[in-house]
Amino acid sequence: MKNYIIILLAAFSLLPSVYAQDTQKSGIPHIGDAAPSFTANTTKGVINFPGDFSGKWKILLSHPADFTPVCTSEILELSQMQDEFEKLDVKLLVISTESVEMHRDWIKSMESLRYKQRDTQKIRFPLIGDESRAVSKLYGMIPDDSYTTKNVRGVYVIDPKNKVRSVSFYPMSVGRNMDEIKRLVIAIQQTDKENIFTPANWNPGDDVLIPHQTAEAETGEVSDESSPGTYKLAWYMFFKKSD
Repeated sequence: MKNYIIILLAAFSLLPSVYAQDTQKSGIPHIGDAAPSFTANTTKGVINFPGDFSGKWKILLSHPADFTPVCTSEILELSQMQDEFEKLDVKLLVISTESVEMHRDWIKSMESLRYKQRDTQKIRFPLIGDESRAVSKLYGMIPDDSYTTKNVRGVYVIDPKNKVRSVSFYPMSVGRNMDEIKRLVIAIQQTDKENIFTPANWNPGDDVLIPHQTAEAETGEVSDESSPGTYKLAWYMFFKKSD
């Protein structure tokens, strides 16, 4: 009887931590949602996400397993672009559903590879251990009733206020384009700063779209004379020339 009471008390002591996890909304976070928070061990130590990175842009890139060829190529490409992302004030974080110990072995191997005949590169960003699949489930990559990790192929762009700004998924067989992820971050940052939109296939330096926020734009009365650098393609489509 005494042992039973001890076990029961121990079980109740765990309830607060379980409840704290259950209060978070499950499923893939929507654009504009607060980024789901978690604490996890990584190759750079324990992190509290996204709190430890508030005030910074964040890219959370997920993988189903370590030592997989497509995922390895993606991390190698990302490692070559670390300085470029740092200039954009972006913190890179990688999730994989393996232990931190295996992550370290994987990193050691990747840092010895001359991918595309380039110099070897140190991987400075953390790899998050998600052996329990808890983070992957929190971010909607694994349904609660499933154990497969094949869909742990998400990319989440999170802004300095810890809001989700973009979510995308790729199949296991197709490598993600790191230049496109960088382009996306630049586009979001520029649209936030300048109150503009970017058209299809936009690249930094291209002309941008003006939102329909003024009567002049809605009636088609904007002209190069009234708004220098602005031109019209249609009554509903105005462009601003790149500086």
